Amino acid sequence: MKTWIALFRGINVGGNRVLPMKSLVAALESNGCTDVRTYVQSGNAVFRSAASQAARLAASIRRAVGERHGFEPGVLVLAPAELQRALADNPFARAAAEPTSVHLFFLVEAPRRPDLEALNAAKAAREAFALAGKVFYLHTPDGFGRSKLAARVERCLGVEATARNLRTVSALVELTRSAHGSA
Repeated sequence: MKTWIALFRGINVGGNRVLPMKSLVAALESNGCTDVRTYVQSGNAVFRSAASQAARLAASIRRAVGERHGFEPGVLVLAPAELQRALADNPFARAAAEPTSVHLFFLVEAPRRPDLEALNAAKAAREAFALAGKVFYLHTPDGFGRSKLAARVERCLGVEATARNLRTVSALVELTRSAHGSA
């Protein structure tokens, strides 16, 4: 059994696509996942599964939620090492004192033709970003919700993504370590 992290996209936002964490746990368990633990209501889960391919596991989880709740959310499944590496490679370590000002966008795939010029044009004066493979890092010292750049990331990169702040990513890394060893 391998440890995995599932990042759900677009659930429990503004009363839409509601997926209570108890229901999420049940959907994961019905899909053969064990030792399921969730973190906050925005759709973060750490679990164990016999599955060996993240993309297939994500598709299976998406279908399981769809069968139970009538919608298929975006799901990105990562191995603990991917999350740990993303955390370790954070280019905005100085901002760690304000962990909600740094967001990591986990990308479905590495962008083939990212429009960095458009990203730079959307960037506010105090914002900064970096792209490293399948992770886009965004530092928003004036607030993520106010960032025009944050709203344009997917369009400019040309790939689907789901974002988590540094606090959440750190908590998920700790959850994988405490609940499932360093798997």
